[in-house]
Amino acid sequence: MPHDIAARLRSGPGLFANVPQAWRAALGLLAGAWIADLLLFLSDWADMADQWWNISTYNHVVLVPAIIAWLVYERLPQLAKLTPQAWWPGLVLSAAAGLLWVLGEFAGLSVARQAGAVTLLAGSVLTFLGPRIGAVLAFPLVYMVFLVPIGDELVPALQMITAAITISLVHLSGVPAVIDGVFIHTPAGLFEVAEACSGVKFLIAMAAFGVLAAEVCFTRWPRRLAFLAVCLVVPVLANGVRAWATVFVAQYVGAERASGFDHIVYGWIFFAIVIALVLALSWRFFDRPMDEPMVDLDRITASRVIARLEALRIGAMPALFALIAILFVGQVWTRAADALAAPMPGAIDLPQVAGWQRVAHRPSLPWEPRAQGADHRLIGRYADAAGHEVDVFVALYAAQTEGREAGGFGQGALPPDGLWAWQSPGPAIADARTDRMLAEGRVERLAYTWYRTGDLLTGSNARLKLANMADRVFLRERPTMMLIVSAESTPGRPTKLALDRFLRAIGPTDRWMDRVAGLR
Repeated sequence: MPHDIAARLRSGPGLFANVPQAWRAALGLLAGAWIADLLLFLSDWADMADQWWNISTYNHVVLVPAIIAWLVYERLPQLAKLTPQAWWPGLVLSAAAGLLWVLGEFAGLSVARQAGAVTLLAGSVLTFLGPRIGAVLAFPLVYMVFLVPIGDELVPALQMITAAITISLVHLSGVPAVIDGVFIHTPAGLFEVAEACSGVKFLIAMAAFGVLAAEVCFTRWPRRLAFLAVCLVVPVLANGVRAWATVFVAQYVGAERASGFDHIVYGWIFFAIVIALVLALSWRFFDRPMDEPMVDLDRITASRVIARLEALRIGAMPALFALIAILFVGQVWTRAADALAAPMPGAIDLPQVAGWQRVAHRPSLPWEPRAQGADHRLIGRYADAAGHEVDVFVALYAAQTEGREAGGFGQGALPPDGLWAWQSPGPAIADARTDRMLAEGRVERLAYTWYRTGDLLTGSNARLKLANMADRVFLRERPTMMLIVSAESTPGRPTKLALDRFLRAIGPTDRWMDRVAGLR
């Protein structure tokens, strides 16, 4: 006879004493697994919490745990009619979560480690409660993905989209303007569509809101998908309108006053107005009755697929020991990889280049890339007889670990919070990342970046991380090198021309990098 757990959870004293033994044992094991997850990956949870609280892009995430708790609470009447059982395929998800965390640790990719820690919570739910209860809790478990602070990768693309929308509206409104990357020149001054203006935090928050509302307010999938599409498109368009309004108003009240007003309006009013408009437009299409349960328990109970999956049971204690083994193997593996370090030369230097000579590094505005944790780093300048000048930065790493990743956040040609601002991608160059930068609204710089590890030469941070990950998976000791070749804009000497002449002079980039590092 099913026990009404939902009623007992609201009964006050004697709460856990009244919970059936099967549930009590399963919830005890689940609680132990979650506590172990929180303690074992405490640094990852602490980093996530720090981002939720201190980074405005992720402030909305502080509400996600409460939302998940509410979603589970709404399913208590259905859960009360089911009996938990240990289920070995849940260990497969737990193992995948552990592997994701290990790969994230190997690649120095915090978002992968954090996603692994979060996924392990869901894997342990399936392991100790079984597939039928997992089906009832499917949406809350999936919604846990919004605990992971992701979305910063979208910033450059959103900057360019916002800049394109803004300049189109500026022209339509009759204001003369010229755009160069993310910089817009108008009679009132120079405007930058900076990272903070990309609209990424609005988009991420609307995605979390849209997924929740699509589940709670709709039952038909076409309507859910249409609503979610609106939640993703509208904030991007609205952000472009907001940026245009700032530029337009600045023509009459000045750039400084317009920007200050923009931050107040966007932070406190604009976001609420857009959400209200989306809800107002969608309200008449909501099709879930107010009194309808969040899940159809009869359908879940009658499902033949779930019945077959339910047969894949395992004892609770074997499941516990298997989960412990998964965590233990992951920790041992990462400790072994952390000990890897490739042999390093005693020193490195920039070699002679035919047709070029070393000169003093004296940029008109300070510029030095960041290479935190590198075992060797140097910067120098070359000049040719025609007066072209090129800056060369080299960083060499014995290993790629936390705090010393060549492709880590804030590393490379454009350190955050510095004098230089990202302007746009540069011209396409084989195997290189290219960036145009601007300082003080007047000095431009073009930078080409390459990464080198093993036989790989790439400008892709993703490819570098995959290569570093493979080395650590197989416990291979290989150094990693970063090369940045850059030039400032000077009258009559285009930066691309100077860089192209220098690259022709050094020959194949991968061989030159190996020569600088003394590796081959």
